[in-house]
Amino acid sequence: MLFSKLCYYEAKMIRRQDGFTIVELIVTMAIFVMAIAAISAVFVPLLNQFKQQSKIAETNIEGMVGLDILRRDIEQAGFGLPWVLQPGLTTLSYSEASGSTTAPIPAPNKYNDGSPTLNPPRAILSENEAFPDLSDYLVIKSSAVGINDASGKYADVIGTAGGGNAVKAWGNLADDLKAGDRTVVLDLTEGNDQHILVNDGSAYTAVFPIVPAPPAPIVFPDAYSPGTEGKLFLIYGITNDTTLASLRMPFNRADYYIRRVAGTTIPPRCAKGTTSATNTGVLMKSVIEQKTGDRGNGIPLLDCVADFQVAFDLDTNNDGIVDPPATEDISGLNAQETRQRVKAVRVYILAHEGQKDMNFTYANNSICVGEGAGCAPGHIYDLTAIADYTNYRWRVYTLVVQTKNLRN
Repeated sequence: MLFSKLCYYEAKMIRRQDGFTIVELIVTMAIFVMAIAAISAVFVPLLNQFKQQSKIAETNIEGMVGLDILRRDIEQAGFGLPWVLQPGLTTLSYSEASGSTTAPIPAPNKYNDGSPTLNPPRAILSENEAFPDLSDYLVIKSSAVGINDASGKYADVIGTAGGGNAVKAWGNLADDLKAGDRTVVLDLTEGNDQHILVNDGSAYTAVFPIVPAPPAPIVFPDAYSPGTEGKLFLIYGITNDTTLASLRMPFNRADYYIRRVAGTTIPPRCAKGTTSATNTGVLMKSVIEQKTGDRGNGIPLLDCVADFQVAFDLDTNNDGIVDPPATEDISGLNAQETRQRVKAVRVYILAHEGQKDMNFTYANNSICVGEGAGCAPGHIYDLTAIADYTNYRWRVYTLVVQTKNLRN
């Protein structure tokens, strides 16, 4: 009896070690697949939405940073810019940008004020519809728009008793010019109508001297100093490139435009045009190199830009009141007229947020890149020039920047 019970329990245990049947496996797999499909139906859209929102946030952050650079550069237009070139300087001349370019970007020498005709530099200018796609080209001239440690810094040099001079230092490394910085010197003591570029008869570049140990004063080269006790000159930093014997131009210059050239670093998420000329591109800031006059590689301000429009608020009769409407063309103004008339710069930039979204539909086939009746200044941009334009979120960034340094 005991033996038979043992055999029974042993047989039962053996049966418990048997695997699942095929039917059981199929049913289990079917349930598992349905569960995964249900989870995927919820998770994949959430993942796509997360990616879209991340790209939109990334675009907005880029926009804030890049457009703040552009805003500050416009505010600094004219900073440290000579208004008067002494007669003796005509034998020195100055060169601005070279003719080097990559089509269809305009040659930068198109916007020169220097050689072969020597004119005081215009603080700001632009070309309306400079590109085949009707986008604009903006130029800002200022000591502060360079991308180097000396750019934007300045100091006072004051005449001392006995014909000497001393430089006023700010007392911190962030603001003080450094030994070897290439600078220009302006004589502002003749009144508000004079910002005279000082030269030594053979050059207008003054090398900032080695800073002595305190309390010894910094002494500037005599040829670029007031020479009269109490008289004040201003020193403006241009570049910290110590390999330059002299500056190409007595200021820095930055050009702003959309780069759409194939083969350059345009993010793959940027919308493609129906032709290569209508691709969205990168809004660039390119500082003209003091050594070569070329535009250089530049820095990107904003990705996936379709249009860039610039306009100006002018006071044409100098009564302190802006004369509407804004104009898109100031090419006929000379340096003095630019300083007197330009009160604000209006910038309109069309770009898309994030990346292509097949679950999104943009309702319009055109958009105003500008403002006012009939979208003037600016123009109506035809979005059908962009392939799959309906699957992008389009946005117009607007900057209205008052000029702060044209009359200083």
